[in-house]
Amino acid sequence: MSVQETHNRLPRYAFLDSHGVERVARLTRQGVYGHSPSEFLWQERYRCLKDYGYVLRRRYDPQWQPSWIGTNLDPDYCEDSIVLRNWQVIDARRTEDNELVAIKEIRRDSQEQYIVQFLSTIKNSANHAVPVYAILPDPLDPHLAFMVMPFLRPCNDPDFTTIGEVVEFIDQIIEGLVFLHRHRIAHRDIAFANIMMDAKPLYPDGYHPASLDRSEDLSYEVTPLPRAGRSIRYYYVDFGLSIRFPEGMPPYAVGDVGRDTEVPELSTETPYDAFKVDIYAMGNLLRKKFEQPYNSMEFLLRLFEPMTRRNPELRPTADEVRVEWQYTRPELSESLLRWRLGPKSEPAIGRMFNDSVAAAREGVFRLKKLVGT
Repeated sequence: MSVQETHNRLPRYAFLDSHGVERVARLTRQGVYGHSPSEFLWQERYRCLKDYGYVLRRRYDPQWQPSWIGTNLDPDYCEDSIVLRNWQVIDARRTEDNELVAIKEIRRDSQEQYIVQFLSTIKNSANHAVPVYAILPDPLDPHLAFMVMPFLRPCNDPDFTTIGEVVEFIDQIIEGLVFLHRHRIAHRDIAFANIMMDAKPLYPDGYHPASLDRSEDLSYEVTPLPRAGRSIRYYYVDFGLSIRFPEGMPPYAVGDVGRDTEVPELSTETPYDAFKVDIYAMGNLLRKKFEQPYNSMEFLLRLFEPMTRRNPELRPTADEVRVEWQYTRPELSESLLRWRLGPKSEPAIGRMFNDSVAAAREGVFRLKKLVGT
């Protein structure tokens, strides 16, 4: 899309008056829109990544000049004004096919590199570990490497809207955990933030990788398509704390790090079963992210209550969790799966209105099905 076409799509308030232009010019000279300290790492590696076949956004080109200089554009509507949020991971375009990818800086001698490379060799639909396209040496630091992965979106952005969407999510994360444990891998940091999705089916026109709710050129806000009827795949990411245990070796570890600080047995001194930590963390996720905040999710109780027992020995294995879920899932009616995900915190009037709308939609669905038959 040309610059003029992009400008034509911008709202009028994206263009500054003369006073606004002077203010932005002053702030730009003062370095307000300049690189953060962590961004310099990527600017220094712009050329070597390009040589590898991956192009960072123009903000990281060593020759970068802000695109709003000499214009009346508000920098908030200029793609190259966006500061990187997570210094360790950056987006890029693969030159051979223009695919959007994520590049993570990792230590070359890390367990993470070993584990993700191992998992990427296993082609199996039950494998929900993030695929790794390449691991490339960092020419500026012999101890570091670049891990290239598909660009993924947080699993809950956009929010889940129906119970069926949550059920599909649970299907996949249980399947993925069984796969990891069968290959003797404990993730050790299961949390919402470490489960992501390939959101291309929801955003066929794309979105900006550092401003997820806006188009790639920032000219408008993007609206996702519904998840229902679309194939969304979820992935475990961030294997920085993960361990792969050799066959026959007890799965014991030490360490009290991880996003879920409520796992009772975490310790820096006393070894614990790392697989049972994964079980607790997943159960706690189901409880806190779905059963506690939303209505009609009571069916999860019999799944997560055994998973979050304080005594690790009384928790089920990943295979046993899957078996329990296979008993529970068929009991969920199709109408329940289509039902909206209603927050328990929703005001009564709002709940009545939204439930009425949902009931009307369910009626229309059943009428169409009846007429179709």
